[in-house]
Amino acid sequence: MQHPSKEERVHKVFEKIYGNYDKMNSVISFKRHTAWRKDTMKRMNVQIGASALDVCCGTADWTIALSEAVGDSGKVSGLDFSKNMLSIGEEKVKALGKKNIELVHGNAMELPYEDNTFDYVTIGFGLRNVPDYFKVLKEMYRVVKPGGKVVCLETSQPTLIGFRQMYFLYFQYIMPALGKIFAKSYEEYAWLHESAKDFPGMKELKEMFEKAGFENVQVKAYTGGVAAMHLGFKPTK
Repeated sequence: MQHPSKEERVHKVFEKIYGNYDKMNSVISFKRHTAWRKDTMKRMNVQIGASALDVCCGTADWTIALSEAVGDSGKVSGLDFSKNMLSIGEEKVKALGKKNIELVHGNAMELPYEDNTFDYVTIGFGLRNVPDYFKVLKEMYRVVKPGGKVVCLETSQPTLIGFRQMYFLYFQYIMPALGKIFAKSYEEYAWLHESAKDFPGMKELKEMFEKAGFENVQVKAYTGGVAAMHLGFKPTK
């Protein structure tokens, strides 16, 4: 029997958990994910009237935050390959009356945009789920304008002995149990452990950013390194 590809497996996960995704994010991160994103936005210093793309936008929380930052004169696109996740995002955008957001069904590996289109390109808790991290970073590099910023907020690998072991025990055993209790989805949350375990640490991801072409790459660890932000600039020349 042929095993499903990573892309097929991830797609199945998010098509199933979409209804409880926002609630579970708050449960498994102890609501820290909103503070991490808020600090990341502060560091991005998004300008009024700018254009932004949110890759793997899911239920569009970061897309909406970007829309508020760029204001009515700016434009934001959110892209995700799960139609069910996008349907939740569309409900939020409609309820908020946001006119400067476009949600697109698409593949992060082949972004449907021209070169040098956006001032900011973000990916929040999505990079670890794509089949090829480097290819997606190169795609983000391609569509951001020279001088623009690409930002990744993602789970990471704590380095402090003891805390690191507790983190992986939490991801391996407790988080799937929480998924079973609150979302009736044990297998899907077990996948999150696998994807986080295999994702590069902060130093390795920074090197990947630099290899993709970004300069002045900034790294910020959150909550002992369970998550991290990487921000890189596309050279102007």
